[in-house]
Amino acid sequence: MTAFARAWRRVQQELAKTAGRKQFLERLNMRQPSFIDCVIRHIGVVFAAAALPTAAGAQTLNYPTKPVRVVVPFSAGSPIEVPARAIGQRLLETMGQSFVVENRTGASGTIGTEFVAKAPKDGYTLLFNNCSHASNASFFKKLPYDTVADFAPITQTNATYGNLLVVHPSVPARSVKEFIALAKARPRELKYASAGIGSPPHVAAALFASMAGIALTHVPYRGTAATINDVVGGHIEMMLISPTVAVGFVKSGRLRALGISGSRRTPLLPDVPTIEEAGLTGYNVTCWHGMWFPAGVPAEIVRRVHAEVVKALAVPEVRKIIVGNGLIPVGSSPEEFAEFIREDVARQASIAKRIGLEPQ
Repeated sequence: MTAFARAWRRVQQELAKTAGRKQFLERLNMRQPSFIDCVIRHIGVVFAAAALPTAAGAQTLNYPTKPVRVVVPFSAGSPIEVPARAIGQRLLETMGQSFVVENRTGASGTIGTEFVAKAPKDGYTLLFNNCSHASNASFFKKLPYDTVADFAPITQTNATYGNLLVVHPSVPARSVKEFIALAKARPRELKYASAGIGSPPHVAAALFASMAGIALTHVPYRGTAATINDVVGGHIEMMLISPTVAVGFVKSGRLRALGISGSRRTPLLPDVPTIEEAGLTGYNVTCWHGMWFPAGVPAEIVRRVHAEVVKALAVPEVRKIIVGNGLIPVGSSPEEFAEFIREDVARQASIAKRIGLEPQ
């Protein structure tokens, strides 16, 4: 029912009460309003009520009136910056204000995430995060925010093909099977790097070790850049890392790719098999990226930004950047993304239990 129809129903209800008022008003020695009086008075109600959606719409159209802060809770150079910056540039063009990427790093992304959870609910601070948003709920004893309740989902911007299992060229293994055999012969000697506890590389590598029945030593870092540098430098033997970051090193021969963690090969390196294809049956780990406002931001602002992001993902120039970096555009609705997050929180909890990770 439209706002106009609802308001007209109120008119009809008020007019129906007029007869009942007559006796009451006469007792108070007051003039009984005529039928025309009532119509004139309540027609005003109709048009006032019908005008409300227009006013609300006008307010929505005024957003944004200043730059919007886009918090990425990881260091500069992390894969998540690819969609964040590509989409942000398009939003500047379509919404008339800058969407400024701001890196707030630390504690596996929880510092930046907390910052957004506690930000003003005015639509000028949003979170651009990855699947660690779901895994951190299981990897930390107590988070300074509620993963679900403290955020208003906007959209899942993209999915991924998973992480590449890469090794330094000095490692005597040219396949997943050979690496597993090597690790079994040298328990805990081989080290793997990650961007922090609960980060996608950590989850992927820990699950790989668990399913393969091998013991590796985890070396967490504070960011992707330092991590990949130490693997390329030969200080760390192995890592599961985004193809977005690793593809250049693989093509130049500075790293060797043994497999991709998802169920499909990445178009960036089509000759590299999935880890399951390479011999580890049932292994399938992927990540995703998405956008949130803090809970409490007006729904019309959430819908506006969602609509513009979906449009951005359909623009050839934006898609070229995202797909060209080994990512898969999605653009789900806020409701779909909310359900997806709830499911992934449960999935990540199952993984944490399987790998025996004690919450920090």
